[in-house]
Amino acid sequence: MKVLVTGGAGYIGSITVEQLIKGGDEVVVFDNLYQGHRDAVHPQAAFVQGDLNDRGAIDAALAAHQPDAIMHFASYTLVGESMQQPFMYLGDNITNGLNLLQSALAHGVKKFILSSTANLFDKPERMPIDENERIIPGSPYGESKNILERMLYWLDRTQGMRYACLRYFNACGASEERGEHHDPESHIIPLILQVALGQRQDFAIFGDDYPTPDGTCVRDYIHVVDLAQAHILALRALDEGSRTYNLGNGRGFSVKEVIDMAREVTGRPIPTRVVARRPGDPAVLVASSEKIRRELGWAPQYPELRTIMEMAWNWHVSHPHGYET
Repeated sequence: MKVLVTGGAGYIGSITVEQLIKGGDEVVVFDNLYQGHRDAVHPQAAFVQGDLNDRGAIDAALAAHQPDAIMHFASYTLVGESMQQPFMYLGDNITNGLNLLQSALAHGVKKFILSSTANLFDKPERMPIDENERIIPGSPYGESKNILERMLYWLDRTQGMRYACLRYFNACGASEERGEHHDPESHIIPLILQVALGQRQDFAIFGDDYPTPDGTCVRDYIHVVDLAQAHILALRALDEGSRTYNLGNGRGFSVKEVIDMAREVTGRPIPTRVVARRPGDPAVLVASSEKIRRELGWAPQYPELRTIMEMAWNWHVSHPHGYET
């Protein structure tokens, strides 16, 4: 299958491209390199530098490469930033997704994978969170993904677009060749590992007075390779109909557990300091992935926190400045 991957130069997108190519698929990466890195693109993938706000550029890429399916990762993704700049998210994320969907249908591409978010569930009523949980987006970012999910629902009903929406929690870890490099960095594991590498003085814990066993927030961490494989399995299943899945490890780890594991793996002290809670941070967020396990046979290859940390650490040690040389 030939797959066009938007955001294929980013963290999750580039590792999904890697896994697609390992599985024998042909891949075209479409990325504006605003957040992605050219060096993250697999050498066997075709690369198109373009922006999703340019409908002509999308049409040209689809006409030239004629993919069978699209995986859509390209997006502004920072929850906090979306609260400060809502129109960048409610505008660009939605408009760019609309451009992509219009072009896809115009070129006869009717298989679409949306990389969605667990930020759809701001106030879950049950834990772990399954696909039947009520949707209350927690930010303009979450709302932008919700609107794209609804677009896909109606395009399935009216145009025969087959889609899968994959809502995931904390992606983490690395493959042997690709890892996590954001500027600025906002994710917990690379921030902790930057302290271990001496690139940061300490790690800030946002609150240690939550109703959890050690007082810090509990989150569900999913290895990025497992996440990529879930996207690929969902793509393979589209002939049987559209679908939506929540993705996670099925268990949570607290912030202190993550820090302690990083200390064990790196052998470094990793100083921390406790600061005030962040507004809106729930005590516990854990996903139920029972539906995708049952329907597609997906199961994490790397469920253990130690393995996730070791693979992330190996990549950061060999790429201390990310993809910058």
